[in-house]
Amino acid sequence: MNIFRILGDLSHLLAIIILLMKILKSKSCAGISGKSQILFALVFTTRYLDLFTVFISVYNTVMKVIFLLCAYVTVYMIYVRFRKTFDSENDSFRLEFLLVPVTGLSFLENHSFTPLEILWTFSIYLESVAILPQLFMISKTGEAETITTHYLFFLGLYRALYIANWVWRYHTENFYDQIAVVSGVVQTIFYCDFFYLYVTKVLKGKKLSLPMPV
Repeated sequence: MNIFRILGDLSHLLAIIILLMKILKSKSCAGISGKSQILFALVFTTRYLDLFTVFISVYNTVMKVIFLLCAYVTVYMIYVRFRKTFDSENDSFRLEFLLVPVTGLSFLENHSFTPLEILWTFSIYLESVAILPQLFMISKTGEAETITTHYLFFLGLYRALYIANWVWRYHTENFYDQIAVVSGVVQTIFYCDFFYLYVTKVLKGKKLSLPMPV
């Protein structure tokens, strides 16, 4: 554990809380990509299967449970409780364009060819592209609510802080996980345009729009 890892986890948790509070307060899922949330739920599910086999720390276990619960609660809010407010027409990104290559890559490039390791690798690769349906939806509608942009900012900040965490671990522990690092860098790149627009528009009280992400 180091300060970058802790701040990254807190930023990730804050992003999820912001999203849930936005949905509960407005009683609407408008502007939220249900497909991205399904992918994130799949990410946490496949990554945290070791929750039943490996104990690292109380902190680690609690965070895993929180992320899993929040992911499925978010999906429930979008597709069940507030489904009438869900904009399915604009949430049109085709998930097979992500799931098929990610699945194939997880079988080809992994640390060891075991079920849990392949699923963990799958979750790492999938997380790097899971935000694309959300970015695609924003680019399609042409704008995003301010609260949604705050969610995306903290989600992107979480990835940026994790890059700092990996740099720190490399210099202090000589630890380097190529799969996690490369996937994390790719994911952060997807946020670059958004970070620029967030600083130049959202923080100045203007509406945000994004260019086509794919």
